[in-house]
Amino acid sequence: MKRIITLFLALVLLGAAVLAWLLLAPATDFSQKSAYLYVYEDSTSAQTQVMHQLNDKQLIKHPGLLNTLAEKWGVWDKLKSGRYEISKGQSVLSVVRMLRNNKQAPVKLVINKLRTREDFARMLGRNFNTDSAKAIGFLSSNDSLSSLGVDTNTVMTLIIPDTYIFNWNTSVKKVLQHLKGAQEEFWKKDDREQKAAALNLTPQQVYSLASIVEEETNYNPEKGNIASVYLNRLNKGMYLGADPTIKFALRDFGLRRIYFGHLAVVSPYNTYKNKGLPPGPICTPAVVTIDAVLNQPKTDYLFFVASAELNGTHHFSTNFAEHDQYAKAYQKVQDERGNKQPAK
Repeated sequence: MKRIITLFLALVLLGAAVLAWLLLAPATDFSQKSAYLYVYEDSTSAQTQVMHQLNDKQLIKHPGLLNTLAEKWGVWDKLKSGRYEISKGQSVLSVVRMLRNNKQAPVKLVINKLRTREDFARMLGRNFNTDSAKAIGFLSSNDSLSSLGVDTNTVMTLIIPDTYIFNWNTSVKKVLQHLKGAQEEFWKKDDREQKAAALNLTPQQVYSLASIVEEETNYNPEKGNIASVYLNRLNKGMYLGADPTIKFALRDFGLRRIYFGHLAVVSPYNTYKNKGLPPGPICTPAVVTIDAVLNQPKTDYLFFVASAELNGTHHFSTNFAEHDQYAKAYQKVQDERGNKQPAK
């Protein structure tokens, strides 16, 4: 009898050890660093969605054990829609605890340079539980955007390039609300609102001007001078005459040369035909570019043209005669290379 009891206890301990090993040992079955489970708000239960993904993608070695434990802990009734990350080497017990605690994997939205609402919509579609069609529908509706204080032309001014953290199931509207809050904080810092007012511009107008400067050059030391040219033209009632706005109006950002025929495009963004700033930005400018506009040096420059050395710098002029000389030198180099482009 004693031997039977001893054997029974040994079997119990062995079973407990096996169960503990199954629960605590690495149970993932993929080679990459991590994998994701997605739970959608639809008629299909969270349990069905998760188990289908675990089995279909073969993410866990013991999905049945995970299902049993999740049922006993009431996970399936409490699991919310969202994105959940399973890390390589994670145990069954750890995965179940993650689901029970609704610990979602954050979306790190890195925004650098975007040009159009369509670009932004595609980014939202790639990163959130929405598709680009729904996103562009929201971004293209003045009724939807009115509560954010923007319209279809100015909506991109809400975006200050940076890294933002969201949940995967955050709606487009809530993403924009968060961006608006960050944008408002941005303009309150470093006297940016006051500096904009000193230029007789709103923050949105500064943003639009900065977007033109952003497209003109990647060379940060000259961004302030370029901004001063455009501000001087604005103050004198001249046309801005900015080539990047033509590319935006044509929606052809691959254009390397702007011919005079391009300048005839009918668009409020054609700054060769319409005085003042365009109705909205033509890209999302970097913070350094926005600050270059706000802190631009006071100059009398009215013209600039790329240097004939083609080294990314520009020549700045206060009068057309001087500018014309620089422009002809630049054009000569361009002609030799077969690239004809009007000077600024």
